[in-house]
Amino acid sequence: MSYQEVLKPYREEVAERYPLVMERLEQIETEETVAEPYRDYFRKVAQFLQMLKKEEEVLTGGGADKRTFEEWQKVNHGLYEEILPENYGKSYANPAFAEEVLGDTFGKMFSALYADIRSLIPCAYQGRIYEITIFCELLVEIYNCFEAEEIPEEKEIQQIIYWFYHDYGELFMEINVLSMTCSELDYVTQIIMNSDLEDLSYLYRYGSYITENEIKTARFLNSLSGEQIQAMADTYTEGYRIGFEVTGKDLSKKKYVDLRYNIGFERMMRAAVSNFAKMGLKPVVPRIENFSYNGRDNGTMAVESTQPNRQYLYDHKADRAMYLDKALVERRLESLKTAYENRKEDAVLYAGPAVVEVFGEAGFEPKGNPSAYQYSEKQQKLNVYAANMESQITNEHIHGEERSFTIIAYPIPEIGPKFEEIFEKTVEINTLDYKLYQNMQQKIIDVLDGAEYVHITGKGANKTDLTVAIHPLQNPEKESAFENCVADVNIPVGEVFTSPVLKGTNGHLHVTEVFLNGLKYLDLALDFKDGMIASYTCKNFDTEEENQAFLKENLLMHHETLPMGEFAIGTNTTAYKMGIEYEIQDKLPILIAEKTGPHFAVGDTCYSWAEDTAVFNPDGKEIIARENEISAKRKEDVEKAYFNCHTDITIPYDELNNITVIYKDGTTADVICDGKFVVAGTEELNKPLNE
Repeated sequence: MSYQEVLKPYREEVAERYPLVMERLEQIETEETVAEPYRDYFRKVAQFLQMLKKEEEVLTGGGADKRTFEEWQKVNHGLYEEILPENYGKSYANPAFAEEVLGDTFGKMFSALYADIRSLIPCAYQGRIYEITIFCELLVEIYNCFEAEEIPEEKEIQQIIYWFYHDYGELFMEINVLSMTCSELDYVTQIIMNSDLEDLSYLYRYGSYITENEIKTARFLNSLSGEQIQAMADTYTEGYRIGFEVTGKDLSKKKYVDLRYNIGFERMMRAAVSNFAKMGLKPVVPRIENFSYNGRDNGTMAVESTQPNRQYLYDHKADRAMYLDKALVERRLESLKTAYENRKEDAVLYAGPAVVEVFGEAGFEPKGNPSAYQYSEKQQKLNVYAANMESQITNEHIHGEERSFTIIAYPIPEIGPKFEEIFEKTVEINTLDYKLYQNMQQKIIDVLDGAEYVHITGKGANKTDLTVAIHPLQNPEKESAFENCVADVNIPVGEVFTSPVLKGTNGHLHVTEVFLNGLKYLDLALDFKDGMIASYTCKNFDTEEENQAFLKENLLMHHETLPMGEFAIGTNTTAYKMGIEYEIQDKLPILIAEKTGPHFAVGDTCYSWAEDTAVFNPDGKEIIARENEISAKRKEDVEKAYFNCHTDITIPYDELNNITVIYKDGTTADVICDGKFVVAGTEELNKPLNE
């Protein structure tokens, strides 16, 4: 079955409705039946949808094949021009502007609606007119309400939007699950495998915003030899394969590998697709549209590019607050169950994601926008509940103990003029001698195993003073509390980690500056009591109230507290040296940054949903620290066991004083002293630090 054949039933369902609603939108552009200021809003949105219609017709009709690179650039810029930072202040996509023009009643609502409609751009590029049709019909229905003599009530319009998502939520869930379990629906792999990658016009075929990052990345990868590209792909795909091997999972039972990457890496991804084919895996590339219903802060999950305006995304991350209630959540969960049931035979064949991250973008410090939607306390709890239940439903069909993943990262040109040099250095870091690290990390684990506690202290401006409780070993000859993490699922090499015992894990964690999930945190400080966050603060904003709200939303993910799900000691001093040498410490992704010092994850453990699957270190010892007192609750009530988040907070070596192991008999041993490794046999790790 081809891509078009999979889409055919959806296209046929709206074959008659699509031209009719588009004709109605044309009329909106000239009618004067709606009073200002609303008339201008409807016209602007109708014009945007007409632009999408024309683009969809050009693409599906083959007309785009004749476009020059410059023509593609012009079209792409036109689609995103309105939300670029220099234009955002006068766009209805900006809640503040929309509220200023349209008033308090409809301003933020219409801005959120416009953000949903702008999320249709990839649908136009993929020929998915079903989604375009239903959003056009939604706009027309709301427009009709404003043609009446009296302006409608806010509740009336809110209810129209509510029932739209109630009725069509089932469709969104169906397509989301289908895209994970049907390789024929994968529009993206066609771009990877069938494009002329020397003609960079292909970059625009996704419908995503394209910048110099994507263009220069693709151009740079085109300059590499076939051997270099193959080596990059091999590192990526072998990490995936080894991830199944070391955890004793049977990859031969799987059929679908979930590709996630940034636009510009197609040459590497083409080699990776061929590698995966040799493993018996077909690529799927889930494209979860950035509708508010899906949770706009979740991203597209798959193919990414440089965002045209991160403030725009930040302003719209809580748009679901416009209509979210318990009934809609339950309807969404039921739709997800049905979607998985309809695809249950293919769902069990899903092997997990293979991720290529990028780093190098300038740091983003979000600005508060009082006009943007914010979740109420009740809605925050609903989001937590929904995320937990969705994880359970997914895990029933895509079993956690049978799937794996891999993740690797590369820089993008925005990192600076030494991009190519940094890229080459990153490739070196991604291919460090894992046997060398495995042996050194085992020596560290030998010191850590048997610990009752580990005491971590900062130095200089860093005020960390934290004691972490460690799982006791019943049989030290066959058990370990720490995993020896080499370059498989989590590339590059370089950490030993454990799930701490919560009771007895107490103290203060502090980092002077850190980037987490793309957001900058200044003087981030967390206090732990029996492994749970007892208090938190930062200095991003002028008032403590703003700082608390920022942390609760973006670090605690709306939870009242989170446990310490992981304690790790990063050993990749080479990556640390790269950060210092090129002055890019603030741009390193968590994937690499977590290897450049001790780190502490708040949220779930690294073994969530797979705690009962035995995991072994290379020396044959079983890692027994796979759960904590919270995740153990899954045996009685799974809803209380997971938080569906895991955020690593790293203390860099230059802010680190000591890491001291405390044994039950009161004796101690240092792993790190004054920021340097002191375990015999780990001297090699200090060379980059000394340099």
